[in-house]
Amino acid sequence: MRFLRKLQLAELLEKKSFFLFGPRSTGKTTLINHQLDDAKIFDLLDAKTYRDLLKQPSLLEEASDANIVVIDEIQKLPMLLDEVHRLIEGKGMRFLMTGSSARKLKRGAANLLAGRAWQAQLFPLSYTEIPGFDLMHYLNVGGLPQVYTSKYPEEELKEYVSTYLKEEVQAEALTRNIAAFSEFLDLIGLSNGNEINFQSFARDCGVSPNTIQNYLQILDDTLVGFSLPAFTETKRRKAVSRMKYYLFDIGVVNYLANRGQILPKSELFGSAFEHFIILECRAFLSYLRKNEKMTYWRSTSQFEVDLIIGNELAIEIKGTELVQDKHLKGIRAFKEEHLVERYVVVSNDPQKRVTADGIHIYPWNNFLDKLWAGEII
Repeated sequence: MRFLRKLQLAELLEKKSFFLFGPRSTGKTTLINHQLDDAKIFDLLDAKTYRDLLKQPSLLEEASDANIVVIDEIQKLPMLLDEVHRLIEGKGMRFLMTGSSARKLKRGAANLLAGRAWQAQLFPLSYTEIPGFDLMHYLNVGGLPQVYTSKYPEEELKEYVSTYLKEEVQAEALTRNIAAFSEFLDLIGLSNGNEINFQSFARDCGVSPNTIQNYLQILDDTLVGFSLPAFTETKRRKAVSRMKYYLFDIGVVNYLANRGQILPKSELFGSAFEHFIILECRAFLSYLRKNEKMTYWRSTSQFEVDLIIGNELAIEIKGTELVQDKHLKGIRAFKEEHLVERYVVVSNDPQKRVTADGIHIYPWNNFLDKLWAGEII
């Protein structure tokens, strides 16, 4: 199956050199091969290429006649960034540097080339990239290309998680206590989309709260997770300040949490459906390079809105097939604050409708069609 990715590398590289970050197996190399067929590629996973550039970084200059020079897995050899810096400044060369971890670059590079290269991310497959999108299949296996198309998705996910632990964590010595980190990964899978209680996590893993913060930073830096900060600007109702945390792919969450098959109308369906819509919004904002912050809101009196995008949009996500007044209590409470422009509910309702007080209720596919068409944000 061929996936038409929304991220357009050639358009990005017309503007500037770029870092392309993304978790392992999201398809960075495939994307480059499909979209940049005239690029000169240096693959640092190739042992000979790695050795040659380690000994002589100036070999990059030999590709000065190429329109684009790609350095795949740049975090394997951060010292190359000094040469990249020189060639951008002195020769006007255009680079695309890919990586699955920003951690080593943060340590070894001068502020990621101090603005001489911008950053983009590649995520798992989104709704708009998959021909004949199947919601229930996606909610069960996630969006990693090799998993989505596999006859044995659970085996693929098992291998993916073990490879991540081995290659990203052990090989890069990101933490010494692999057993505790593995326990933490299982817990973060079970807690996906919930508020993070550092003390509780620390007790369950047998480590300190500071260590839990370090573990979350590892997930951030290896692009496997992201935080959803709390929206705290409400005046009428006091808001909680804890962040929520999400992993980058629904299938990985399902495997870590040992969820089993997700069925329509189940409690697990609701959690996975909410995660799916949040991931879609995150990918849309990144690919379209819209600088809008994503947050959520929950009041101390337990009113909640699942996702708030900048000051433009509040989104409540419901797996139900018929949104009723009882489902609108949170978004109506937030609407009283008059802090964002529009209020929507994304659900399994069969038709779009608008409530008397101006809340738009969308079928999920209609919402995503309009989102990716640029009609929502």
